[in-house]
Amino acid sequence: MNIPRQEHPKPQFRRESWQNLNGEWSFEIDNGRSGEARGLFKPDAELSGRITVPFCPQSELSGVGHKDFIYGVWYKRTVTLDAAQLAGRIKLHFGAVDYRTTVFVNGTEVGRHVGGYVSFAFDITDAARAGENVITVYAEDDERDPMIPRGTQSEEFYSHGCDYTRTTGIWQTVWLEFMPTAHIEDIRIVPNVDESSLWLSANLVGAGVLKVSAAYEGREVGSVECSSDGGHVQLTVPLCETHLWELGAGRLYDLTLTYGEDTVHSYAGLRKIELRGRKFLLNGKSVFQRTVLDQGFYPDGIYTAPSDEALVRDIELSMSCGFNGARLHQKVFEERFLYHCDRLGYMVWGEYPNWGLDVSRPKSVFSILPEWLEEVARDFNHPSIIGWCPLNETWDCCDRRQCDDVLRAVYLATKAADQTRPCIDTSGNYHVITDIYDVHDYEQDDAVFKAHYDEFKNGGELFDQVNGRHPVPRQHYDGKLPVFMSEYGGIGWALGGGAWGYGNSPKSEEAFIARFRGLTDAMLDNPEIMGLCYTQLTNVEQEQNGLFTYDREPKFSPEIFREILTRKAAIED
Repeated sequence: MNIPRQEHPKPQFRRESWQNLNGEWSFEIDNGRSGEARGLFKPDAELSGRITVPFCPQSELSGVGHKDFIYGVWYKRTVTLDAAQLAGRIKLHFGAVDYRTTVFVNGTEVGRHVGGYVSFAFDITDAARAGENVITVYAEDDERDPMIPRGTQSEEFYSHGCDYTRTTGIWQTVWLEFMPTAHIEDIRIVPNVDESSLWLSANLVGAGVLKVSAAYEGREVGSVECSSDGGHVQLTVPLCETHLWELGAGRLYDLTLTYGEDTVHSYAGLRKIELRGRKFLLNGKSVFQRTVLDQGFYPDGIYTAPSDEALVRDIELSMSCGFNGARLHQKVFEERFLYHCDRLGYMVWGEYPNWGLDVSRPKSVFSILPEWLEEVARDFNHPSIIGWCPLNETWDCCDRRQCDDVLRAVYLATKAADQTRPCIDTSGNYHVITDIYDVHDYEQDDAVFKAHYDEFKNGGELFDQVNGRHPVPRQHYDGKLPVFMSEYGGIGWALGGGAWGYGNSPKSEEAFIARFRGLTDAMLDNPEIMGLCYTQLTNVEQEQNGLFTYDREPKFSPEIFREILTRKAAIED
């Protein structure tokens, strides 16, 4: 069988004993959501079509290419298990399935998950048997439901504006993992730069001795062990060599954890994040965030990169332009992408695809908070993630103001789950409680754009286009927090003409570059601004404001942008 995306999907928690389940599955669209009543979960039930997992049915790589609305989908495949694999515990993992998922093994329901973007797994040991096993997956979604976050998936038949082709069902790798009865359930790693050590906590199942060994470029540089009867343990791994995770240099420590017969491979980065005054500090040094908006869409895979190499290429394209990081916009990116960010020294903001969710309704907190906290837990150990942004542009809806308590609850829960990173409650508007005050400004006249923030530079008020929003001012900068221009630019430029971007498109290549330079210089030269995020890295379908085409071809020489972006910023040390 041809198996796409064969690489291990979870590099920071990797066992050798695993089986990739990507490839051809039986498949059927169930827009009437009647499949369970029709018995499609039963092992002998047949589905009418075929699909290539992990690509969504809307994508060409899936072999289906169905672009219309899809409200329900069924998947089925057979897996052969032997006695050795059944001797311990078996977990069935899903990288991501959009949106509500029910999983059956041999006709028995083994678990349900709500949320379209974060990894989840079920222990299927009790339902599995030696020989052939039938795995059946049902997922349903509705991009028009105001209680379902859709990100930038279009709620209209056609893609439009900032909304693109939809994703339904499985869109990341599916795999089986085999482990002993006594095993490591999960780990959390906190780097301690000041003491050159790693604080590690683990949840364990069964009794044993937990051993942790750290290596750098093949040399052991630290180890620790402790006995446990299971449950939660905490350890400090002292490091005899200090290698800091920095921009452009990941310098990762390889970790090997053993617990009885269980062995897990992981890694960690040693770095420290601080906010001091209006500065963002990495390892005690003021760093200007030269980030780009990355939406993670692909022409042939939609939400899913066609290959691991495609993930790496997007990071390399960004870095070739002089960007040192990205806002991972309106999508939870797969862990393979974060792994490459980790090793390349590329900082990113973790974000949740909240668009489509009506945050004017108090109950919307139940549609974001559970899966958002799953994301924070899943990605906590990645050194490349330097901040969280659970919400983006939370507009009022249907003559109702956004429910500030929803934003407050999500922010406070984020800080309780992770005290090591800053959190922006909602990027752009409307802030309720935040560690960084960020603004969006798509003004295309660079002189006007510069004037917006020169007043702030000279001790006056910060310009914020949503400050005086009708009917009453909604937010006001208090003069204390760091300030981040987290969306700007969006300059439209299509090689064949007809660009959709923000404002008017430049008339020539020279005008495009001059505008990019003017807008960017206004941020680099402002000693009160801690960073920028340019919209955006690549075109996405009809939105033609990327520095690269949708096929990742450069519109201009990346060296032009690198020369503009990489000079020292006023706020940097």
